[in-house]
Amino acid sequence: MDVRRHALAAGGVARLGSRAVGEHVELPAGTYRLGEAGAQRAVALGAISIGRFPVVNSELARFVADSGYAVAPALARKLADPQLADHPATDVTHADAEAYCAWAGGRLPTGDEWEAAARGPDGRPWPWGEVFDPECCACVESGWGWTAPVTAHPAGASPCGAEQLAGNVWEWVADRTEDGAWRAVRGGSYLDHAWGVRAARALPADPARATQTTGFRLVIDPGSRP
Repeated sequence: MDVRRHALAAGGVARLGSRAVGEHVELPAGTYRLGEAGAQRAVALGAISIGRFPVVNSELARFVADSGYAVAPALARKLADPQLADHPATDVTHADAEAYCAWAGGRLPTGDEWEAAARGPDGRPWPWGEVFDPECCACVESGWGWTAPVTAHPAGASPCGAEQLAGNVWEWVADRTEDGAWRAVRGGSYLDHAWGVRAARALPADPARATQTTGFRLVIDPGSRP
């Protein structure tokens, strides 16, 4: 099977009303070790459901069709391409990501929630463990060179079962910079090296700028589930 064209498997879908959103996994409540080495902190978090994968083009296309949300013509063409249906949805601003999440009955993760989902209770540097493995993600060392289908790296799953939290695309999170002007992105992309796809890495980003290397993932709070 050509994994680059493998469609996102049907099933495993949480339904909120009539809207189908991607498969989710549970991040248990607990205390997690977060932050860069030498500046780690213990953070207590409540339980959430977080997307097993980043939101994919087929899901964003469903949102656009259902809601009438306006997107640029270039993005509309990409959303209509069946070969990209299971690739992470990119070229989205922070507001675009928030609009999808509101439509789906959820929200963006906070940076702490995102990092806890990636690192697990043992605070590992990469979702799969202590040692970098280019076969577990889409990054420079793995040689993908562009976005990969979200099902392409099952061995890279984090302890809670979330995938693609290292590499492939950066992901918008809810955090703001100290001045409130910019937002944060997490996880690195296919253009980053091993160091750049560590779970602790975060960068500020212009929320109004949509790029080919930035996507997002959905969180559903326990009280929001049917």
